[in-house]
Amino acid sequence: MRLYLSSFRIGNRPDELLRLLRERKSTALILNADDYKNEEDREASLSRELDELRSNGLDPTEVDLRKYFGAPDELRFALSKVDLVYVRGGNAFVLRRAFQQSGADGLIKELLANDAVVYAGYSAGPCVLGPTLRGIDGHVDDPNCIPKEYEPGPPVWEGLGVLPYVIAPHYKSNHPETTEIDQSIEYFIAHHIPFIALRDGEAIVVDGESQTVVG
Repeated sequence: MRLYLSSFRIGNRPDELLRLLRERKSTALILNADDYKNEEDREASLSRELDELRSNGLDPTEVDLRKYFGAPDELRFALSKVDLVYVRGGNAFVLRRAFQQSGADGLIKELLANDAVVYAGYSAGPCVLGPTLRGIDGHVDDPNCIPKEYEPGPPVWEGLGVLPYVIAPHYKSNHPETTEIDQSIEYFIAHHIPFIALRDGEAIVVDGESQTVVG
């Protein structure tokens, strides 16, 4: 399993991500954590993410999970052609819904288990890999946010369980969500939930049995 899990954007060590990719470049950019935004703001986010990934030598294309709701076989085909799945931050609960309704949750776990792709991203992207989303709900991560294209239903509180701990991004950083993350950490401690806190610029790098924090 190969993971590059950043606190904010691509972080200070994109070289570690490129090392995991072993000179491969094909990237599926998943932006669905931003589906709560209006179309103009979402397009601006997409443009910025594509520019950053290209500036680091990658070849990104957006894979919009909304197009695969109820069509997991089509999503499997789309992700079978890429080397990197890069998942942007935003609302972790919206992202988790998108994973569930498209079948990305099971598919990504399968691809990682087979070492078929690298999974990377920041903020909400790493947060959904843990065992639970409890404790991260806040102003941005509103668990009851359901964009118009989505099926209605209660929040999905279970993470993918790829990691045995939760990730607390933006810790002690110059970021609008830093105060909320302090509250999340208090929740994790009170409920005995293992966690790793990351400052902006830092990333967790998992390469097989090796796991380090860089940045």
